[in-house]
Amino acid sequence: MTSVLFSPLDLGPVRVPNRIAIAPMCQYSATDGCATDWHLQLVMNYAMSGAATVILEATGVTREGRISHGCLGLYSDACEYALGRVLHAARAVALPGTKFGIQLAHAGRKASTHVNWMGSGPLRAGESPWRTIAPSPLPYGENWHVPTELDDAEINATIDAFAQATRRAVRLGFDIIEVHAAHGYLIHEFHSPIANKRTDKWGGDAERRLRFPMAVAEAVRAEAPRGVALGARITGTDYLDDGLKVEDAVRMATEFKKRDYDFICVSSGNIVLGGRPASGVAFNVPNAARVRAEAGIVTRTAGLIAEPRQAEEIVATRGVDQIAIARAQIDDPRWGWRAAEKLGVKLELPPQMRRVTTGQWAGLQLVRPQG
Repeated sequence: MTSVLFSPLDLGPVRVPNRIAIAPMCQYSATDGCATDWHLQLVMNYAMSGAATVILEATGVTREGRISHGCLGLYSDACEYALGRVLHAARAVALPGTKFGIQLAHAGRKASTHVNWMGSGPLRAGESPWRTIAPSPLPYGENWHVPTELDDAEINATIDAFAQATRRAVRLGFDIIEVHAAHGYLIHEFHSPIANKRTDKWGGDAERRLRFPMAVAEAVRAEAPRGVALGARITGTDYLDDGLKVEDAVRMATEFKKRDYDFICVSSGNIVLGGRPASGVAFNVPNAARVRAEAGIVTRTAGLIAEPRQAEEIVATRGVDQIAIARAQIDDPRWGWRAAEKLGVKLELPPQMRRVTTGQWAGLQLVRPQG
């Protein structure tokens, strides 16, 4: 059988040999933004997973733009050096054709929080909290920090921070750079009428609410050579009556395309605390398919996609070019191998790992030693 999931895809100038991506997943394991040995083993495993596109976790363009004290950053020479060590090692063991990307981000009003397994709530006095920023002084949720409303100078400095982080990512040799414009972080906050109540040039109607996201897009584009694929993760819906709808996602994707971006990843929700009520298998696919159809740009999506035949069906028949897996990758670090086997595709594996495939164990009763 011919598999669409395992067919090549062009992300602008970058060709990947299959349609599987590993979604950015925060690890909360950095030291002052610097990648650690945890990232070293993790990204090396990603490199051998069978996914042709590996996107590293949301990476703060400033120290204050991190979600937590443990989040990755790319705002200093030390951050750049540590991440270079990780990327170099991952490339050394990667399956043929694997491409590496980084997601550049600013957490906005969702910054200064505990690491995920500590509850993810805001840091309190005595926990080294820091000032958070946003388009408007509206907290993310009840009992969260009230962010400082950005002035023009701070907005321009933040745009420049994205440009500086892009320069560092290019020096490191990333194949793909993705701008994080979803999940309630700073760029999403400017885009959404839920978080942006400004009446100046940076807020108000839909056009002005896109001004900051597109200023970031242009700053990143100006620093990235044409051989690097550029994309953005955007929201397909805020799940709120007065929030962003799929029509807004189409418009945003169209504006990214006008600025020579190569792909869009459609996610959803999280503009307010608890603001992601959707559930169910592949729940973002309908909005992603509409973005692709109406904006005419290569489109990826994620969201409870875990079974290989389901992933095959999504890219073959449901109007999406690429799928991203997250929880499924955690559950099975060789998800791509399993997917290839189920779909009858032969992956080119390292010779050290060609001794066995899952199918060799089928029907065998394994007996555990006694005692």
